Amino acid sequence: MFSSLNRQDVKTKTQNEHLDLIVIGGGITGAGITLDAVNRGMKVAQLEMQDFAAGTSSRSTKLIHGGLRYLKQFEFGVVAETGKERAIVYENGPHVTTPEWMMLPFYKGGTFGPTMTNIGLRVYDFLAGVKKSERRKMFKPEEALTREPLLNAKDLKGAGYYVEYKTDDARLTIEVIKRAVEKGALSLNYMKVTNLVYENNKVIGVEVEDQLDGSTQQYFAKKIVNAAGPWVDTLREIDHSKKGKHLRLTKGIHLVFDGGRFPLKQAIYFDTPDGRMAFAIPREGKTYVGTTDNVYTGEIANPKITVADRDYVLNAIDYMFPEVNIKPEDVESSWAGLRPLIHEEGKDPSEISRKDEIFVSDSGFISIAGGKLTGYRKMAESIVDLVGKQLETEENLKFPHVQTKELHISGGNVGGAAGFKDYINQKVAVGIEQGLKEDTAKKLAERYGSNIEIIFDIYQREKSTAEAENIDPVVLAVLRYAIDYELAYKPVDFFIRRTGALFFNIAWIHEHESDVINYMSKLFGWSNVQKQVYTEELEQALYNAVHPVKKDKKSMSETMVS
Repeated sequence: MFSSLNRQDVKTKTQNEHLDLIVIGGGITGAGITLDAVNRGMKVAQLEMQDFAAGTSSRSTKLIHGGLRYLKQFEFGVVAETGKERAIVYENGPHVTTPEWMMLPFYKGGTFGPTMTNIGLRVYDFLAGVKKSERRKMFKPEEALTREPLLNAKDLKGAGYYVEYKTDDARLTIEVIKRAVEKGALSLNYMKVTNLVYENNKVIGVEVEDQLDGSTQQYFAKKIVNAAGPWVDTLREIDHSKKGKHLRLTKGIHLVFDGGRFPLKQAIYFDTPDGRMAFAIPREGKTYVGTTDNVYTGEIANPKITVADRDYVLNAIDYMFPEVNIKPEDVESSWAGLRPLIHEEGKDPSEISRKDEIFVSDSGFISIAGGKLTGYRKMAESIVDLVGKQLETEENLKFPHVQTKELHISGGNVGGAAGFKDYINQKVAVGIEQGLKEDTAKKLAERYGSNIEIIFDIYQREKSTAEAENIDPVVLAVLRYAIDYELAYKPVDFFIRRTGALFFNIAWIHEHESDVINYMSKLFGWSNVQKQVYTEELEQALYNAVHPVKKDKKSMSETMVS
């Protein structure tokens, strides 16, 4: 069990284990490395400073991209690999990855025209190995407007139609980590690496501070990998190896609207007024739109949305969906995330690489930076290949080159993508038999995949507890699952990364936050101070997501929304 109630046991085991590898970072890159390494038989520990996926990996556009955008730069190899990786991610975890037909409208004078769009999508289908049922289609203006009446009709020349894949980025990350833990990896959140330990000028371990109880530990391993996302350079500075190439952070924001206010029928990939591209996507009764792509130099852990960010997205909506007449007060939720891109000293600031790169310092400290959500598995493979070669050379240890290409993630044992729909129907029927409403059972089965049986079991077993604690039995079931099987400890872990409610169901948080916090406080034995701190942390997250972006410019500070 991957339980927050067993944190101390995992900490002790991590300290006593003869580890081959310590992975610093609990985002999708660190998750993928941990799974790949343990799948080859390495003894692995993973340490995350915040909660899993709390940084970039819960703040993306929530798409597993097929690489269409790389066609514009003629990066055909990237398109081919990204498209194929997307299919693998989908096959190994259909419960967290869903095909989404995307419409790409083109206008007179726009970036895309009918000929180039048609050729581009045809090339994309070929390079990415797109299955026949998902290959591109081309629409005339009338068909495009029928599928999405909110589109700007002026100068519309038609649209391309192709498939992207929607994901829950945080749950994808957590399911990868859970699969690694199922295979024997040790993984802990809220463990901040504060220093590195050296012997004969070689890195051999890490000093760690537990962010929950303040205790400190040292953990040792033959190899240390830095997969800390936006914090990669922070750790390289500790190692005194930040030179040459370094991170350049850019910020992307997304705004969420209720589907009744912005009733988008069809996901749209569209030109912004300044020639960039943005997405508008319907999801769970909401519509979200983004993203920006601006250089960021502020606080890494909590990037803020500025007035300019918000208005950029609102203006893009006005440009593509003029009849919606969207206003700041219509924003229901929002999020901001950072992309760690790579810049080389001496080059023009505009020359920023979006590819992943590996850095190995003189001390043996291995860092990986850059890359995309879609390519996490290949990034992991390249790192573990390197670690494996080093361990064979230096320690005479040999590990098999076992790929994760056909390894389903936790919850992904549902008969593959082809069998997922039938699997869901079967489990919905089981849920109804147990007293759940059909839509509730369906939502749970789609979220948890083959782990739904555990949810159903908790639901049945804890009904009396739910009644005694005055908490909704379904809420208690998913909460106990998050605590016992997904290492959730704080209310923000549950309401943001384990359920995604902060983004797409804020009303549900307001309905249940008090009951959830009271239950968690009693279960973990929080002091009054702890309970207050964790409650305020959730309230701050709610405030940052909701209230500031609703305000009119006149009532705001000149630059910051929050």
